[in-house]
Amino acid sequence: MSNADISLTESAARRVAWIAERQSKPAILRLAVDGGGCAGFTYKFELAESETAEDAVTETDGVRLVVDPFSLELVKGSAVDFVEDLGGAAFKVTNPNAQSGCGCGSSFSV
Repeated sequence: MSNADISLTESAARRVAWIAERQSKPAILRLAVDGGGCAGFTYKFELAESETAEDAVTETDGVRLVVDPFSLELVKGSAVDFVEDLGGAAFKVTNPNAQSGCGCGSSFSV
């Protein structure tokens, strides 16, 4: 997979590395898309032990972002960022494929 398919910002990479270090896990963030949420699909993030042969993988500053083939179709061209503001701190997906989203920013429709 090329970095044009999906990217991980430096801010997100730093946060994943920080979390992984504290949990003694590899610095691998898995992004998956599940059905549900207020707009039809939700983003799901978790630390992964490894990637599979089918996963799309991109790397920023030694941190890997892995996405399964089904989810990649829905997030192709997206950027995963980590944002801190008055509303809290969270991973955020800027998804050019989303037709609409919800107020919380964690679900979308295509």
